[in-house]
Amino acid sequence: MGWSTDIVDSVKSFQFRQTFSQLITLGLMISSALMLWRGLMYITGTESPIIVVISGSMEPGFKRGDILFLHMSKDPVRTGDIVVFRIDVHEPYNVQETYMLTKGDNNPMDDRVLYNDGQYWLQRHHLMGKAVGILPYGGWMTIIMSEKPFVKYIVLGALALLSLTTKD
Repeated sequence: MGWSTDIVDSVKSFQFRQTFSQLITLGLMISSALMLWRGLMYITGTESPIIVVISGSMEPGFKRGDILFLHMSKDPVRTGDIVVFRIDVHEPYNVQETYMLTKGDNNPMDDRVLYNDGQYWLQRHHLMGKAVGILPYGGWMTIIMSEKPFVKYIVLGALALLSLTTKD
């Protein structure tokens, strides 16, 4: 009878060690992703180096679901540059020294209604960065998960289940 108890104890111990190892691996993956994000923030000079276009206001240039890569350099912003302020992706269509007025390519009017109350112009400190690259349609999963929250929970649950049940 003693050998069966030893086997059960060793199996329980193995399951605990395996689960603990998988949780450590998951924690390392999350911390690596956070370190990568912070590194990108430092290199690009912007608090959000990668964003998803969530509206059609910049079509046909950028479509809903496109991923934009941002960089904030010391170069002056010019008319025609694609800039991101807050989370809106728009193009300055009137630059007056240090003041900018933005407008979506697909919008009939400028973006003053999107600015803070009483604000009529943007300045450099309002910008998150300039678009320097694009990954077409790469952000659709982000849009789907924000518009249909149950999808987010299904994906997160599936990833958690996968990480806990995968044997290495």
